[in-house]
Amino acid sequence: MRRDLGAALVGTIAVGLPVFLVGTMAIQVRHSLHFGAAELGVAVGVYYLGAALSSVPGSWLAEAVGGARVMRAILVVSGAVQVAIAWTTASWAVLSVLLFLAGALSGAMSPGTNLFLARRSAVERQGLAFGLKQSAVPFASLLGGLAVPAVALSVGWRWAFCLGGIVALGAAWLIPASRTSLAERRRQHRAQPRAEVRTGALVVLALGLGLGVLAASGCVAFLVSSAVHIGYQKGTAGLIVAMASVAAVLARIVNGIQADRRGRRHFIVIAMMLGVGVAGYAALAAGAGLGDRVLFAVGAIVALGAGWGWNGLFNFAVVRSHPDSPATATGVTQVGGRLGGVFGPVLIGVVVAHGSYTDGWLVAAGAALCGALVTLAGGRLLRRPSGRPAAALGLRPEPASAPGELGRR
Repeated sequence: MRRDLGAALVGTIAVGLPVFLVGTMAIQVRHSLHFGAAELGVAVGVYYLGAALSSVPGSWLAEAVGGARVMRAILVVSGAVQVAIAWTTASWAVLSVLLFLAGALSGAMSPGTNLFLARRSAVERQGLAFGLKQSAVPFASLLGGLAVPAVALSVGWRWAFCLGGIVALGAAWLIPASRTSLAERRRQHRAQPRAEVRTGALVVLALGLGLGVLAASGCVAFLVSSAVHIGYQKGTAGLIVAMASVAAVLARIVNGIQADRRGRRHFIVIAMMLGVGVAGYAALAAGAGLGDRVLFAVGAIVALGAGWGWNGLFNFAVVRSHPDSPATATGVTQVGGRLGGVFGPVLIGVVVAHGSYTDGWLVAAGAALCGALVTLAGGRLLRRPSGRPAAALGLRPEPASAPGELGRR
């Protein structure tokens, strides 16, 4: 399991790096390519648009050919795209096109990785597995923050993308070979009965996920720029992002451990964390408005630690609710998350361009609050009877199943 989990972790980090590098090195990239805050929001939003469009097709592909094959192919292409961003980007338009491609790869990678972990990890440790896997996302943000003083301010922002491409290509070699041949996998997929998907509940949960990600993606895109605006040095601003990302990493891992012990009511915990995140965004708004750098730093850690530390728990809860179709179920909900990533940077970028950073952080707080309420509603819908045995809803393992049975499928 350790090798499988390590491969999923490194692969997710590598594929997710481009959008975080753009956000944390926004000042250098904008200066080099000559565009403003609103254009930055659009460029980051385009990344998530590509991810939203590829999420469901990526889940179908993963179910058909296997998670490992999908992950390996995506990492190779992602490496090439990141190298292209490093050495061919001469304008905002070119950057946006390449970010769209990077986002499409990330959107297809997520359900493939979820399927990979669902099939290869023991059922009693899946909370930890998904918490660690999803910690790769804020860890990518952490690397982006560290890239500001380590790379962008020394040898230039393009080298950071070049290094990201090398990491992606190297991660492809870590993905273990599939346990079945492609032909056998296709035969198994065709022979499987069509699994029930709770589409209505998943759509509501997708909306809740989208609202939460709207706030978090806007935060990541503009946190460095907002910190510099109130007087932080560029390198220090990058370190603030790194510290906030560490908080999100730890939150996702702890959430995963607790989820394995708790066994149910995961969406209630997610809503509570989003509520704490609202307080973090409010502190960012106050810090930006008052020029209070200590309040701003605390707000950043709370906003990303709590307001972005629940994603692994969310994917785990969705997978457990659909044990026979984990890629398809998470493919549906991830559409909402990716669309939140589309509108978050764009919306907050427009608000900042025509108002202030304080206004932008207040918009993020409102989105996180709405996300908490909608997630609660989606969780209640998922708990309603659907004609299937109660245990099949995945809120607890079926008593008749041996430990690790799901992970050995």
